[in-house]
Amino acid sequence: MKIELKDTFITDNSTQCEKGCYFVKTRSNAQFEEHAKQAGAIIITPQKAYELAKIPADFKIIGITGTNGKTTTATLLAHILNALGLKCANCGTRGAFIGSLQIAPKALTTNQFLTTLALIKTSLEHGCSHFVMEVSSHAIAQNRIEALPFALKIFTNLSQDHLDYHKSFEEYAAAKSSFFEGEGKKLINKDDPHIRYNKANAHFYALKGSGAEYEIDEQNISVGSQNLEFSSHLYGRFNLYNILCAFSAADLLVPNKKNEIIAAIADFAGVPGRTELISKDPVVIVDFAHTPDGIEKVLSSLAARPLIVVMGAGGDRDASKRPIMGQIAATFAKTLIITSDNPRSEEPQKIIEQIKAGANKATKGAKIITESDRKKAIALALSLVKKDEIIAILGKGDEYYQEINGVKHPFSDAAVVRELLKTKSC
Repeated sequence: MKIELKDTFITDNSTQCEKGCYFVKTRSNAQFEEHAKQAGAIIITPQKAYELAKIPADFKIIGITGTNGKTTTATLLAHILNALGLKCANCGTRGAFIGSLQIAPKALTTNQFLTTLALIKTSLEHGCSHFVMEVSSHAIAQNRIEALPFALKIFTNLSQDHLDYHKSFEEYAAAKSSFFEGEGKKLINKDDPHIRYNKANAHFYALKGSGAEYEIDEQNISVGSQNLEFSSHLYGRFNLYNILCAFSAADLLVPNKKNEIIAAIADFAGVPGRTELISKDPVVIVDFAHTPDGIEKVLSSLAARPLIVVMGAGGDRDASKRPIMGQIAATFAKTLIITSDNPRSEEPQKIIEQIKAGANKATKGAKIITESDRKKAIALALSLVKKDEIIAILGKGDEYYQEINGVKHPFSDAAVVRELLKTKSC
């Protein structure tokens, strides 16, 4: 990555270095410091790079971390801020956006420091005053965000994920908690007991004990209390938390605009690949849920009707969650079709069998089918679905590829569903 300055540039790639340029040394590239020096580069810290980029002091960066809900909350918050007339960029799992304009493709949930800084500069060039970003536990542990002056840090929730990297839930929770150590402004989900935070400048949102009355169906959420009434096109209890989080964050950032915030929430159509309704007849929903907690939240929100669930698990990632995911899915499903997700370098059938081992422990007696070809698994679900049943396809959301042995093959759950339904109707 390279950021152009008036007479030189900043880079984090030693092969780009030349005399007089700046090489920003980070944890991930520290081994190339000597090579950068030999090329004549000036070695600087991320903090110095941020200063050289001349980001205005009133530019507000908002960071959102948690196991689930980051993308929906970040996208909704950016939508609200834009609706309030505060131009806002949004960076995370889906890429980087300013409204409907995509300014960067999908990459890491949280980019390397200089890539994020470059996106901040791009957002400034487009007139943005706010930058909402998803913050992953990997990015926290690897110091990718160390020099970013967050105006607000947000916590959604914590459940098992990424134990292939963090080795234990306690280590994972510690990484997330370290994001909230300072005295800066923070917004915490008070209903989740796992996070630790500095109490200075801490604000909270919660459902438990809030006194709010709410209704949730397959199309809408409606909430009412003494101080707050709003509706949303989103649905599911988990999305109620996301909405409350985004509302609270917007209210902290832009006080005395509650009615405008509520109107923006009502206007929000949702996020592609996050409980996305692909078809109404039959009802087919695609979601990114790929953790035990995420799967339980999505399926519990749909459980009023019989479910056909299509799911797998990513290869080269935390294998311990696979049987747990299978057991949860089989608990909610009438029919569970276990298939391949992004197997990466692992054998798909091995992953499937690990999921199936957990599914077999479920007490509800779901019919369990295995089909390693994901397209065939989706086709099977469409052939089995009956009136008033729901198909939930989990794990990949709006991903446009399937990664197998280092190759990303074009694949979209939503596109496959639409193609198969079109063929079926012909």
